[in-house]
Amino acid sequence: MQQYIARRILQSLPIIAVVAVITFALVHVAPGDAAYMLFSPNVSVEQIEELRRSLGLDRPMVVQFVDWAVRFIRGDLGTGLLSKQPVLDLMKPRLEATVSITFWGMVFSIVMGIPLGMVAAWKAHGLIDRAVMLAAVFGLSVPSFWLAYIFVWAFALQLPWFPAIGYTPISDGLWPWFRSLAMPCFVISLHTGAVYARMTRSTMIEVLNEDYVRTARAKGLAEFNVFVRHAFKNASIPIITLLGFLFIGLITGTIFVEIVFAIPGLGRLLVDAVKAHDIPIVQALLMLTALVYVYVNLIVDIIYAYVDPRIRY
Repeated sequence: MQQYIARRILQSLPIIAVVAVITFALVHVAPGDAAYMLFSPNVSVEQIEELRRSLGLDRPMVVQFVDWAVRFIRGDLGTGLLSKQPVLDLMKPRLEATVSITFWGMVFSIVMGIPLGMVAAWKAHGLIDRAVMLAAVFGLSVPSFWLAYIFVWAFALQLPWFPAIGYTPISDGLWPWFRSLAMPCFVISLHTGAVYARMTRSTMIEVLNEDYVRTARAKGLAEFNVFVRHAFKNASIPIITLLGFLFIGLITGTIFVEIVFAIPGLGRLLVDAVKAHDIPIVQALLMLTALVYVYVNLIVDIIYAYVDPRIRY
């Protein structure tokens, strides 16, 4: 197992290098110039060129990339061009909100999707199955931005159960913290929960038709044990695969949620940085998102090896 994990970690390093090159290139080929953003339209060309030299934007692209990569490896994410503050200091107060939304979004997705998919497979082709699949189609089809505004109107304005906008830190109390997260997390988890339900149902139905499941039933095992211990365990590999992709989807979905619900998280910081062409912030956030994506998939591969001992080198 240790060799398997070590091999997967080593395999991730070239991927990270390629991602770093793509991230750096995308930011620098995007239209706009950070130096022009920092000055009013009336400044002279000489002033702008002087600023570009001070920012290092006049150096060859390869030199800029190597300098950025070395600083990133050392933990220096750069300094915001507009705020003049270290990017890490700008991220720290916003990290809690984004992590909280992602965590509870994943919890809501799993709690909604997997049990509903299992029930639909258990009652396959029946009324319960059709009702669950209809709800899943609704979750996949409804635009998230429309659903977010409906939730704000219904549960914040008409029924004042939850705050319409904003984020309450966990230091202010668990219940206020959870109330501020309930609607945003449910909105982003509805789509992923629907995907989980459909995937769980299809894999469970396939496994329930296998010979070893029929053998377990013929031996007189309780239906619950057959369904959970035998069928679900063997159907979990595709579900674990989906876990990694949907986790990344939730991270990117927080950008939309933070804008709609006015939550001061990393998503809003990224959008504001893109608008201002604040290169250090954009590069740092894109690279960190890519690292999370790579290592979440690494964790998924490691879970594979524990769930299915046949998966090795």
